[in-house]
Amino acid sequence: MDFRFSPSDDAFRRDARAWLDAHPPAEATPRQWERTLGADGWIGLGWGRTPYGNRTATLTQQVVWAEEYARTPHTPPRLGHIGENLLAPTLLAHGTAAQKDQFLPPIARGEAIWCQGYSEPGAGSDLAAIRTTAIRTPSARTPSARTTSPRPPDTYRVTGQKIWTSHAHEADWCFVLARTEAGSHRHHGLSLLLVPMDQPDGSVEVRPIRQLTGTSEFNEVFFDGARAHPDHVVGGEGNGWRVAMDLLAAERGVSTLAQQIGFGEELERVLEKARDTADPLLRERLVRQWAELRTMRWNALRTLGGGPDPAAPSVAKLLWGGWHQRLGELAMAVRGAAATAGPYDWSESEPYELDAAQRLFLFSRADTIYGGSDEIQRTIIAERVLGLPREARGQ
Repeated sequence: MDFRFSPSDDAFRRDARAWLDAHPPAEATPRQWERTLGADGWIGLGWGRTPYGNRTATLTQQVVWAEEYARTPHTPPRLGHIGENLLAPTLLAHGTAAQKDQFLPPIARGEAIWCQGYSEPGAGSDLAAIRTTAIRTPSARTPSARTTSPRPPDTYRVTGQKIWTSHAHEADWCFVLARTEAGSHRHHGLSLLLVPMDQPDGSVEVRPIRQLTGTSEFNEVFFDGARAHPDHVVGGEGNGWRVAMDLLAAERGVSTLAQQIGFGEELERVLEKARDTADPLLRERLVRQWAELRTMRWNALRTLGGGPDPAAPSVAKLLWGGWHQRLGELAMAVRGAAATAGPYDWSESEPYELDAAQRLFLFSRADTIYGGSDEIQRTIIAERVLGLPREARGQ
């Protein structure tokens, strides 16, 4: 399929642009902004026709929306993107009718915020090595012989630690990959459970992780017997690995093109600082950076417009992770020695401050690690696409 924008896509772009211009995001908190988007059906464009209040959009129209959103000044990073772009497609593919009816409408309305409970200490990119458990336990209350009320359902008790969990401190729910079969190994015996973050007994604890930038976008999450309803297992008990892999496949797609809009704006700021540089090596690096960004865009459009490609998500991650890291290095190189000094006077009694270029440099150091490290992406390409011998792994 040749990926082209049609006249109807241009009309959709005008509608999206008009709506964004009429709804200044700076006037709303992140949660209020999610509800604003949901009220007019801008959440779930890629879900297809559903009864949950979302607009339907073609693939090209989803690209148009993502690009216009990224171009709009001061639009915040989406607080609800994990629920919209990861959990919702997974429920549509694997969820029961009851799960869809319970969880999709609040996501579409921008009311429910989700986080992802996958990575663990010692099991970051190697997802099959997770140790978090979910043990099904009988209800504590036994029905009386004198009553006809049904026995209360069993409960899963989730115990373990997740790490690098985005939005955990703001989330209402977490989808958690856990072991539901005692003694299971690797990808066997796993299940995907939907766990409420607000547990009355305090069995879910969230601890922010302070990063090089001084901010805390990620968190550690500790589950100490947290409860999950038995009807909230997606795809059935023991099928967690298959469901989790389908969910990860949804993680890269239209959003990659929107991400590249942001990359382009960052590159433009670096170029502006370098307008007068006479260093031929630095100029060559800047031109190469621009050319690689254009190549990434056309590759993303190609993979969106084509059929299933098991290598596409891993190739995309390798491309943008390294590119963004090199951009951070370029931002520092352009400024020379001045890049080592912060924008304000610093004292030990105050947290250090960074400017935008310094934050870019420090934060992008993680780009080749989170979301599946470069080593893992290369292993996926080698084993699943090129058919090379599998790497030996522990049991």
